[in-house]
Amino acid sequence: MRTKNMSAVVILSGGMDSTTLLYDTLNRGYKVRALSFNYGQRHVRELEYAKATCTVLKIQHKVVDLTPINSLLQGSALTSPSIKVPRGHYTSPSMKATVVPNRNMILLSLAIGYAISIKANHVFYGAHAGDHSIYPDCRREFVTAMQRIARICDYRKIRLHAPYLRIDKGDIVIIGKKLKVDYSSTWTCYDPKEDKACGHCGACTERLEAFKKAGIKDPIKYVR
Repeated sequence: MRTKNMSAVVILSGGMDSTTLLYDTLNRGYKVRALSFNYGQRHVRELEYAKATCTVLKIQHKVVDLTPINSLLQGSALTSPSIKVPRGHYTSPSMKATVVPNRNMILLSLAIGYAISIKANHVFYGAHAGDHSIYPDCRREFVTAMQRIARICDYRKIRLHAPYLRIDKGDIVIIGKKLKVDYSSTWTCYDPKEDKACGHCGACTERLEAFKKAGIKDPIKYVR
């Protein structure tokens, strides 16, 4: 639904979900600023892809350095080098090792603050149905609570959107196909080998399944 103020902040990780969301939000007529975060994640190279996408789309892009708080977000394979990235299907219980403590609440709080400061009325993030079994901060209960907080945390009411909450990654690629998203400029892998995705971590497994569902070939390179 469009409102008079069509200015929005999109949280852009550099992955395929948030990149599709960026294209989608632009297509809906919003004036977009992209916001990315470096919290010391293992797959930090995703930020390079986020930057490249914003350059091509001519979108104002801000990267926030949160590496000083990395020590507060330990216990995840994505923030603790000593924890091995699990292999297998994305819905496997072992994938809980990739949960970063309270990540989305932290990132959304900053995105909402940024939106307030630039007088934007909307914040978008790419939580989707495939995340529900593993990530509590991608579930409807969490989103609904954050939407309420976004409306009452300041004099300026912010509308928080998670438009992919009811669909999976394959459906997102189908949307991206229509929008002509350049998926070669996205990164998903949690355990890369040099310049290639590993092909066996949960993130790679889900990505490959998504492209298969959409009926198109994944343009990135894999080890296998």
